[in-house]
Amino acid sequence: MDIFERIKTQRGNIGQYANEVHGYFAFPKLEGEIGPHMIFRGKEVLNWSLNNYVGLANHPEVRKADAEAAEKYGLAYPMGARMMSGQTTRHEYLESQLAEFVGKPDAFLLNFGYQGQVSIIDSLTSRHDCIVYDAESHACILDGMRVSPAKRYVFAHNDIDSCRKQLERATKHVEETGGGILVITEGVFGMAGDLGKLDEIVALKKEFNFRLLVDDAHGFGTMGATGAGTGEHFGVQDGIDLYFATFAKAMAGFGAFIASTEDVCMYLRYNMRSQTFAKSLCMPMVEGAIKRLEVLRSQPELREKLWDIVRALQSGLKADGLNIGKTNSMVTPVYLSGSVAEGMQVVTDLRENYNLFCSIVVYPVIPKGQLLLRLIPTAMHTMDDVNYTIKVFKTVSEKLARGEYSKEIIVDARKL
Repeated sequence: MDIFERIKTQRGNIGQYANEVHGYFAFPKLEGEIGPHMIFRGKEVLNWSLNNYVGLANHPEVRKADAEAAEKYGLAYPMGARMMSGQTTRHEYLESQLAEFVGKPDAFLLNFGYQGQVSIIDSLTSRHDCIVYDAESHACILDGMRVSPAKRYVFAHNDIDSCRKQLERATKHVEETGGGILVITEGVFGMAGDLGKLDEIVALKKEFNFRLLVDDAHGFGTMGATGAGTGEHFGVQDGIDLYFATFAKAMAGFGAFIASTEDVCMYLRYNMRSQTFAKSLCMPMVEGAIKRLEVLRSQPELREKLWDIVRALQSGLKADGLNIGKTNSMVTPVYLSGSVAEGMQVVTDLRENYNLFCSIVVYPVIPKGQLLLRLIPTAMHTMDDVNYTIKVFKTVSEKLARGEYSKEIIVDARKL
C-alpha cells in the first residue's frame, strides 16, 4: 500500500480524532499577553495551561534581556553546531552557572529538551548495557530507548520493590555481557504530579551497581530549598549521576542541559548526535537563560508565591471532594469519571460558559472511563483565580455526576 493512502485510514491512537478535536481540544490557539488571562477564540479565559511556573515569561528583567540580545545578535548567531562553529564564551558561561546551581561539576547545554534526552540515552548506552526505567517515563525517555541498543527492563511506576527486581535481572544480564546499568526516572511526573522516589532509588545503590539519570523538567526551578530541583528536595542530589532539565517550564523558554561529571559532559559533547549535527542554541535564548537563572536564584519570592497558589488550589479542590490523585508537586490533576464524549462536553462547558481554559487527557492516554483535567498553577495566578476555579470545578463535577453531559450536547465545539 502507498504510505499516503495508508495514513488516510490509519491516523494513530490520537490522530484518529483529528477531525473532531483539531483547533479546539487539540492545537488550540491562546493569544495575547502570556499570563493567567489570555484570549481563546476571541474572548478572555482564565488560563491554567501554561508552563510558566514562576512567571518568567513576562518578567520585566527577562523581557529586557531577551530584547537586548535579539537586537545585538539577531536570531542567527552563532551559526552552525557547537562542535564546528557554534561555540561562544556565553554558552560556556551558562553551562558553568547551571552546573553550580544544581551542584554538579559540569553541564552541557542542549538546543532542545526532547531531542536532547533521546540523544543522551543513545550516546551513553551500548548493546552490552541495560536500562531500568519507570513505567510512566516521558515519551522522550521512551524514544531514547527505542534508539538505544541496550536491553530494557521496566519497573512499575514508583514501585521500589519492582525496581529492585528489575535491577536483579539487569545485574545478571550485565554480568554476562560486561556492560553497565542505567536507571532512569523523573523528578516530577508531569501528568499526575507525583514525585519520583529519588531517595529510595539512590538508596538502592547500596545493593546494586548502577548510574542514575533523572529527568527533572518540572522540578528544576520549582522544587527544593533553592529551586535546584527534586534531588535537592529529597536531599539526594549527590546520588543523581546525570541531572537533566529543560528551559521550557520554570525558565519559560526553550533549550535544556545535562549536568554530571566533567568526564561525562565532555564525552557527551563529542558523542551526542542531536548536538553534533544540529545548530547551536541561538544567542538570545542563551542570554535570556542566563538572566532567567539569575532571577530564579535572586528572587525566591517568585517560587514562594507559586507554592502559595499551589497549596491554596490543591487544598481547596480536595476540600470540595475533588480527586487530585497523588500529586505532591505543582502539577494539579483533577480526576473525573466519564466517557470521552462527556469529557469533551465538560471542557467545552468550561471554556464557553465559564471562561476557564485547561487541558484534558482522555482514553487511550489514560484508562477508559477516566477523565483528567490538568491544571498548571503559576506565581502569576491570584487567589481570586484560585477561588473561582474551585467553585467552577465543583459545579461541573456535580453536573457530570448528574449525567447532564450525556443527556444532551451542552455546546457543540465543532460548530464554534
